[in-house]
Amino acid sequence: MQPTAPRRYVYNVDLRWCRGCFCRLRFPEARLILISSGCARAATDKDSMITIRSSEGQEFAAYLALPSSGEGPGLVLLQEIFGINRDMRAIADWYAARGFVVACPDLFWRQEPGVQLTDHSDEEWQRAMELYQGLDEAKAVADAAVTLAFLRQHPACTGKVGTVGFCLGGKLAYLMATRSDPDCSVAYYGVGIESALAEAARISCPTMLHMAGRDQFCPPSAQAQIHQALDTHPLVTLHIYAEQDHAFARIGGAHFNAQAAELAHLRTVEFFVRHLGGPAVTNAPQRLSDLWDEHVKYEFTTRNTEDTLATMVEDAYVNHVPVLTGGIGHDQLREFYSQRFIPQMPPDTRTTPVSRTIGVDRVVDEMVFEFTHTIKMDWMLPGLAPTGKHVKVPLVVIVHFRDGKLAHEHIYWDQASVLVQLGLLDDGKLPVAGVESGEKVLDPLLPANRLMERADGQR
Repeated sequence: MQPTAPRRYVYNVDLRWCRGCFCRLRFPEARLILISSGCARAATDKDSMITIRSSEGQEFAAYLALPSSGEGPGLVLLQEIFGINRDMRAIADWYAARGFVVACPDLFWRQEPGVQLTDHSDEEWQRAMELYQGLDEAKAVADAAVTLAFLRQHPACTGKVGTVGFCLGGKLAYLMATRSDPDCSVAYYGVGIESALAEAARISCPTMLHMAGRDQFCPPSAQAQIHQALDTHPLVTLHIYAEQDHAFARIGGAHFNAQAAELAHLRTVEFFVRHLGGPAVTNAPQRLSDLWDEHVKYEFTTRNTEDTLATMVEDAYVNHVPVLTGGIGHDQLREFYSQRFIPQMPPDTRTTPVSRTIGVDRVVDEMVFEFTHTIKMDWMLPGLAPTGKHVKVPLVVIVHFRDGKLAHEHIYWDQASVLVQLGLLDDGKLPVAGVESGEKVLDPLLPANRLMERADGQR
């Protein structure tokens, strides 16, 4: 199969918290899977800890995560009340995997340098609250500001630097926008922002706030003050997650909500790409497009299983959603590609690309897929003998990348349309379409609403 040139390319950012990085989305009981996921560096890698000189002349530690490309825009990641723990390091690594140079400073260094806590015991919560209450906020902002200056001078940083913070770090990210000079700033459920609204007039950069509607640490009265002060501010964007509680994006936390977290992270990365840019970020669409084209070449042109697998991470998976065929990991995929997929592609198979949407770690390909059912096709039509019928069906592939390789593929098509075209489903009695589905994708001016008109005529 030799794809023709695509009609149009739409470059969007469609970024989710990667399951490969944040494996606890799939395994919420496992706190350490991310270390062995192949996505992030080991969280205990001492080479990732650096020292930065404070405005007072003393040194404090920070976790530094670098992109594989070697350069990118900078991000100062501001911690929650638990220190630079595995969660914060995993977030830093996630941003680094998307082309950012990330530094996460130890904000508790004056009280207990290197402290790492979790939210899993009363004792740790109590200690975290003590550290939070003992924090000198002004000095913490100063530490964040020198971290920002450090990144701007770092050889891997392309120049622009933003800030992003969670909880305690959320308020500090807001204060960075009022007291320092980041190129943009994002705050997740910042605690105490309402007490600093007098500084809103000094916000100097694009700023985004994610607020939980049911945040126990930011009650309705506080949220009302924030809205009154910031809703009309030209540099501020507020996003409200009405049904969520504090820390809805903390994976494994009591209030974690995957859907709300995914939406917030999508908005955040879009925001950073827009305001920070940088070649490592802005060139990502072409890199991913090339990687995907290479993978497709090995599947359909050279028809080489091992070359195909070489473009995929070890724990990659493929899911043909309508029929649940594919595999998980190289061993299953090797058997699938070599036995069920590559040799079972009809010789007249062709695709007509329709659009391609590309983000920093994702490609969405829309196409029309055509073939004549002259051989068995277990990957698409398991158990059906060849019918000799021709099929034209819209098909969408969603491809996620990790560490410069394919991590998973979700492939969708309308199986009802396929079965209609094979003569196995009666479209005269059911609200389904046959070849018309593919034809209308290629020609949007073809008539619409035929099934509704047919139903109206039968009444």
